[in-house]
Amino acid sequence: MENVLRPVIVFGGAIVLSYVLAWALDRLLVRLDARHPETPMWGLLRSGRVPFNAVLFVALVSGFFGSTHLAKDHREGVDLWLTVITIGASAWLILRIVAAITETIATRYAGATHDPARGRRVRTQLTLIRRLITAVVTVIAVAAVLLQFPGMKTFGTSMLASAGVLGIVAGIAAQSTLGNLFAGLSIAFGDMVRIGDEVVVEGEMGTVEEITVSYLVIFTWDERRITMPVSYFTNNPFENWSRGGPQMTGTVYLQLDHAAPVTELRAKAEELIRASDEWDGRSWSLVVTDTTPSTIEVRVAMTARSSGDLWTLRCSVREQLLAWLRDEHPQALPGIRVTSPQEKTL
Repeated sequence: MENVLRPVIVFGGAIVLSYVLAWALDRLLVRLDARHPETPMWGLLRSGRVPFNAVLFVALVSGFFGSTHLAKDHREGVDLWLTVITIGASAWLILRIVAAITETIATRYAGATHDPARGRRVRTQLTLIRRLITAVVTVIAVAAVLLQFPGMKTFGTSMLASAGVLGIVAGIAAQSTLGNLFAGLSIAFGDMVRIGDEVVVEGEMGTVEEITVSYLVIFTWDERRITMPVSYFTNNPFENWSRGGPQMTGTVYLQLDHAAPVTELRAKAEELIRASDEWDGRSWSLVVTDTTPSTIEVRVAMTARSSGDLWTLRCSVREQLLAWLRDEHPQALPGIRVTSPQEKTL
């Protein structure tokens, strides 16, 4: 009877005690979150309740397992797997805490600053730092687990014996990976491109949606996602429309006939731009920028608060100017001139 009762007490007590302690900590975090609404950290830390419960349970079982008198002949194996589970649960708990801290810093900084670009820069840096910490913790946890197995220690010793050759091979094989890693650090801390920036890469315009240590994801206007290595942005030129502030100047080019009424066209362009909600009120202009034997080139420049507003404004102005010319001054639109024989003799 005692052989049955002791394991029940140990495992049952470990489950109950770990659950109670995890529940008490969760209630404490709820109260702290209610008292401090200015920071989301206490609420985010609640996501670590499950790994915290697992760590407590395994620690309690490890401490009192000897009193159960179970698996006496396999005690080393049981201790081994309890250690493995402890390492995994601890790494899980650390990653949840790191995620809560980085998200809290990003949220508080975004609320404290009035510059959206600086907020995006900090979020980009914190995201990369979190991914690096995740990679480091994962590698350390996996290494700690492997070192618990005697066979892995022997394997590690034999690997170290040929470390010189393996180092050369690994260096050549990982050259691209290491290049992307350092490029990711350069992007994050060099403020080259940030999450949320509007960029134009290889003729494709989109928003930077995700930055990792090895690749970058761009969400295009037509809802496609382009994945590119981060090293591309350190080795090739690209357009960053969000750099230096969201305000932008855009242009609309029209190819018109020499008979186009430029003065009336300028007045109409001013009317359309000033009536648009996308115009930020800073500046606009209409000038003739070029001429050919058959046409003139008219450039309409306008400003907007963001790249999205500028795109809408440019399309709207272009469409409405062409419709106005078609209805009011059709002779201003370019066409093929036909000269009569009488005109040739003059």
